[in-house]
Amino acid sequence: MKQVKLKTRIKEIGMLALLLLLGTAATLYALQAQHQPKAKQQRQSKQTVKGTHVQPAEQRNMWQQRRAKSWKTEHRSWQQRGGYSGYRIPSKRFRGQFGRNHGFRISTRTVLIYGGHPRFLHNGYWFSMIEPWPEYWSDDWYENDDVYIVSADGGYYLYNHRHPSDGITINVSIN
Repeated sequence: MKQVKLKTRIKEIGMLALLLLLGTAATLYALQAQHQPKAKQQRQSKQTVKGTHVQPAEQRNMWQQRRAKSWKTEHRSWQQRGGYSGYRIPSKRFRGQFGRNHGFRISTRTVLIYGGHPRFLHNGYWFSMIEPWPEYWSDDWYENDDVYIVSADGGYYLYNHRHPSDGITINVSIN
């Protein structure tokens, strides 16, 4: 009888040890899962960023090549382009980080050339300038003028605080 109780007790201890081990493993797995998405996302972000990095000394030439000869004839809104089909920034985040009250200077951002268009990183999003910038903006507007991003007419536009009447169509992406 004592031998049966001893075997039963050993089985119970073994089951408790197994449950403890499984519980520890599950906890470790959960902790790892909390941290892994950020690291994985950072790796993917580094791997999927596309374009050619533009050094500050090369930016002047790049921007001059993208200047409009006649803004009135070269500018097209998103409606004229058939609508916006790029990434959409969640409304709550957009209100908190973008708009007229959230100005910045492009020269303080990472700038790339992607698909022949200037692209810059701002608040975790890549913004590609789809069309040239108005010829009446100063030659160094990207260094000295505060710009801001607006959501209007179903798409996104880049505005210059010095020239708030004309917005450049831009596309948003996360990689």
